[in-house]
Amino acid sequence: MPATEIRKIVTFVEETRTEMGIEIDPPARQCAAVAVIKNPYAGRYSETLPELEAAGAELGNMLGRRAMDALQISANQVQSFGKAAIIGEAGEKEHGAACMHPTMGKPLRAIVGPAPSIIPSAKKVGGPGTTIDCPLHHKEDVWTFSHFDAMEVSLADAPRADEIMIIIALTDSGRPLHRVGEGNGATDVGAD
Repeated sequence: MPATEIRKIVTFVEETRTEMGIEIDPPARQCAAVAVIKNPYAGRYSETLPELEAAGAELGNMLGRRAMDALQISANQVQSFGKAAIIGEAGEKEHGAACMHPTMGKPLRAIVGPAPSIIPSAKKVGGPGTTIDCPLHHKEDVWTFSHFDAMEVSLADAPRADEIMIIIALTDSGRPLHRVGEGNGATDVGAD
């Protein structure tokens, strides 16, 4: 099976230093590592999607490492994670699902672990400049309210019709100034 054809890789680091006039120390940081890949199934239906499933395993490892490198943190300093895909107009949502769901989680968890929590995801079809909110939550406990968040991601020239934008987002903290959820009587499953 051929290796994933990648047109570009982009890494964003967002650092929040103040919120509501209050200094955030240390700053809260989020990173999105993005790969724009060729969609081998663009414009045609395929009952199986093995090339995209293989791409997911490759990208889970590569993008996770790039995000950790950009944040200059080790696995034990990663607090939240998430993934997202924007599928170009000649593709379908299932193409993004094939990249993200059956094979991406295991290699990502291996490099940021321990990380037993599910990796939240989002997917949509769109053209260049389409934005997506990559969902985030705590890598060890899905019910850590301070880490329910998202990172907005877009690229001006991607995805083209025959491409998929794959995003892995990591953080080294929760939301700045979080004060809802834990310790406020809302910790029961289903409380939100």
